Amino acid sequence: MASTSTTRKTAPGAPRSANTPDLLDSGLLESLVGYNTRRAYLVISAVFAERMADYGLKPVDFSVLSLLAHNPGATSRQLCAKLDILPPNFVNIVAGMDKRGLIERRPHPYDGRAVGLHLTPAGEELVREAEKAVVQLEQDASAKLTARERETLIRLLQKIYL
Repeated sequence: MASTSTTRKTAPGAPRSANTPDLLDSGLLESLVGYNTRRAYLVISAVFAERMADYGLKPVDFSVLSLLAHNPGATSRQLCAKLDILPPNFVNIVAGMDKRGLIERRPHPYDGRAVGLHLTPAGEELVREAEKAVVQLEQDASAKLTARERETLIRLLQKIYL
C-alpha cells in the first residue's frame, strides 16, 4: 500500500537530504492534478487489489462485469469505447471471463453482425457481491471526505476525461 506520510516542505535555502523523504520539497508536484490523481489512485488501487483478490477480479474485469450487469447485451464495441480498451486487448478479457463461466455470447437482437455479451448466473452473483465490496472500499478509501466533497471530486475528475 502507498505511504500515507505527509511531505513537509522545507524553508527556502534549508538543507535537504535525499535520504529523508519527509524533507523533500514537493511543492511543484503537489500542485499538479496528475500527481495528486496518481497518488490517490495508488491508495485506492492497493485496497481494490486486496479486496478483489477473493473474487479474482482486476479493475478492468470488474468494470466490464459491472457494465454488463447494468447493460445486458452490450457489444464488445460498446464496452471498448466506454472503457477505452483496444479491441485486441478486450478479446483476452472476454476469453478469461468466458473460461470462468461468467459471461455468454448471444446474437444481438437488432444487428445480425453483432454479438451481445450477457452475464451468466455465476457472473451475476459474482458482480453483485463484488459491487457491494467495491462500494464499501470506495467509502473506506474516501472516508476523510464528506459526501459532498466526494461528489465534487468525482464531478471534477469527470470534467477532465468526459
